[in-house]
Amino acid sequence: MKSAITIDNIGKTFKVPHERRDTLKESLLGIGRRRTYEDFNVLKDVNIEVNSGDFVGIVGKNGSGKSTLLKLIAGIYRPTNGSVSVHGRIAPFLELGVGFQPELSARENIIVNGTLLGLTRKQIKEKFAEIVKFAEIENFLDLKIKNYSSGMKARLAFAIAKEADADIYLCDEVLAVGDESFQKKCLEVFDAWKKAGKTIILVSHNASQIEQLCSRAMLLDGGSVAMEGSPVEVIAEYHRRMAAAGRDL
Repeated sequence: MKSAITIDNIGKTFKVPHERRDTLKESLLGIGRRRTYEDFNVLKDVNIEVNSGDFVGIVGKNGSGKSTLLKLIAGIYRPTNGSVSVHGRIAPFLELGVGFQPELSARENIIVNGTLLGLTRKQIKEKFAEIVKFAEIENFLDLKIKNYSSGMKARLAFAIAKEADADIYLCDEVLAVGDESFQKKCLEVFDAWKKAGKTIILVSHNASQIEQLCSRAMLLDGGSVAMEGSPVEVIAEYHRRMAAAGRDL
C-alpha cells in the first residue's frame, strides 16, 4: 500500500509560563521580573503509518494530544523531535471558521477562503451556489460574518473546505457542527471521499461515528498511542479507560 502519512517518533512540547500576563498593565508591571516557564509534553514517542485510502479515527480524552497531532500533520506546528512525512495535498478541517474575516460578508468570505484553498475564480463561481446551499445560509449571504453564530460559521467553513481537491482530509470534531440534517449531509461527504479513495483522519468524541465511518482507529492517552486496531476494539478500550478514570475521581 502507498503511504500517505508517516509519523516517526514525534514529540511536541510547549513552554507554559508560570505567570500569565494578559493585559498591557500586567506586562508593564512585569518588566524586569524574569519570566519562568514549565515544559508541557503534549505528545511523546508517537509512531503512526497511514496508508493511502485509510479512514482513521482518533479518540482520547480532552488534553490527550488529538488536535495537536492533526496540527503537526497539517504543518501548523513543528514537532519538538521526530518527523512527519506527508505524501499528497492536505485539506485541514481544523477550528472551522477561525480564518474568516469578520468585517466581510459571507459572500466575500467564500471568495477569499476558496482562493486560499487553491480554487480559481472560475471554480469558486461554479461551486458558489452549492456552497451556499450546503451551508444553509441563503438568507444571510450578505450579512457580515461577525454577525454569524459559531454554528453558522462552522457550517460555512465546512461547505467551502469540502470543495478543495485534496488527497488527505484532517477533520477535528467537524461532525459536532449543526443539527441532525446537516450532520447527515456531512456523512454523505465522508462517504463520497471514501468511495473516491481519499485518506481521512477523523478526531471525534462520538464513538458511534468512529465505528460507523472508520476502517481503523487509535486511542491517544497521555500524549502516546495507547492502542491501535479495529474501531470496535479501540472504542471499547476507550470507554473502559474513561469509566476507570471516573471511578478514580
